[in-house]
Amino acid sequence: MELYGAADRERIVAEPPKRVAAPERTQFERDRARVVHAASTRRLAAKTQVVGPQADDFVRNRLTHSLEVAQVARDLSRALNGPDSPQPDIAETAALAHDLGHPPFGHNGESVLAEHAKGIGGFEGNAQTLRILTRLEAKTFDAEGRSVGLNLTRATLDACTKYPWGFGERKGSKFGVYEDDLPVFTWLRTADAGERQCVEAQIMDLSDDVAYSVHDVEDGIVAGKIDLARLDLDGVAETVADWYVPGFDRALAVSTIADLSAAGCWIADGAAYDASRRSRAMLKNLTSDVIGRFCGAVREATYAAGGGPYVRYGADLVVPEQTRMEIALLKGIAAHYVMRTDERAAKMDRQRGVLGELVEHLVATAPADLDRQFADDWRAAADDAARLRVVIDQVASLTDITALAWHERLCRRL
Repeated sequence: MELYGAADRERIVAEPPKRVAAPERTQFERDRARVVHAASTRRLAAKTQVVGPQADDFVRNRLTHSLEVAQVARDLSRALNGPDSPQPDIAETAALAHDLGHPPFGHNGESVLAEHAKGIGGFEGNAQTLRILTRLEAKTFDAEGRSVGLNLTRATLDACTKYPWGFGERKGSKFGVYEDDLPVFTWLRTADAGERQCVEAQIMDLSDDVAYSVHDVEDGIVAGKIDLARLDLDGVAETVADWYVPGFDRALAVSTIADLSAAGCWIADGAAYDASRRSRAMLKNLTSDVIGRFCGAVREATYAAGGGPYVRYGADLVVPEQTRMEIALLKGIAAHYVMRTDERAAKMDRQRGVLGELVEHLVATAPADLDRQFADDWRAAADDAARLRVVIDQVASLTDITALAWHERLCRRL
């Protein structure tokens, strides 16, 4: 049985076979290569994950995080569908692409751009990812001379759609498409899908949760900010309840740690991280064990639920409640000890000021200070709202480093 049909492999612009000699690749392997080689992917190396990319050469940035998410997604997909399925290529590509839309300074920068764009349909990193893949990244143009971005297949674009609804359609700040990108969003979605994620997007979404819950804690330990043997469980539980799981309390934190400890997935008392080679190895093995635990539990629960095949809209992932709580606990530990500190709050205030002033400056001076491609978009824009969206696109494309450099050059030159 063919798991992915002609509609799944269709591209916005039809492409003839390559004329140059090259190893034969599937359509989904071509998608993966396009994302790997995209300029937006390279920029992720200089964008914040948790600790800024210049803080330490060991901690993760958005690119290394994306590579790790891609590995988790590929392994989980192979476990569900076997080694001969084309799905691992789709899931891996979606994972590689999932953070392309993140602006400088991570979610902090996202909130600044969302505030400036609230009158034109908002800003959201996942909606920006779709815009990059289907419009902003240079690769293919249609017959009318409009960019269609990387011109990925329908199945791959759908797998990249973490929040399949538009601005204001659901409570909260998360959404997956801007109004002027609705035509391509409508094209890539199955007519009867509604707001449901395809299973490849579910794999990408879960892999992101697994990777950053585990690796953000690892980075916090390496940075000397987290000691798993000496946690403030009241503070951690409060953070989990505030950010991730309402009602999460100390008793649930204690029982969750007990479950992880019983499985050998915790640093025992007396085994604190000390930066030695042996200690680094212990930490790396711990993160591997935890990821394996999470993915194994999801695979077993998904199989137990029956259904299949586990592609497109043929099934859903099943995440056990215990696994959800363990992931939430790890997220809460990283948030409590890294993201909620006074030091980070002061730094985030400075970052918001940089991006806010940069947007205001570019709105006032555009197209003069925009990069060429965005200056062209600005000149072609039909109204002020469309021109503001171009400025937002420009700022979102910057890395942490270039945002600071642009601010120094443009906003302080007088």
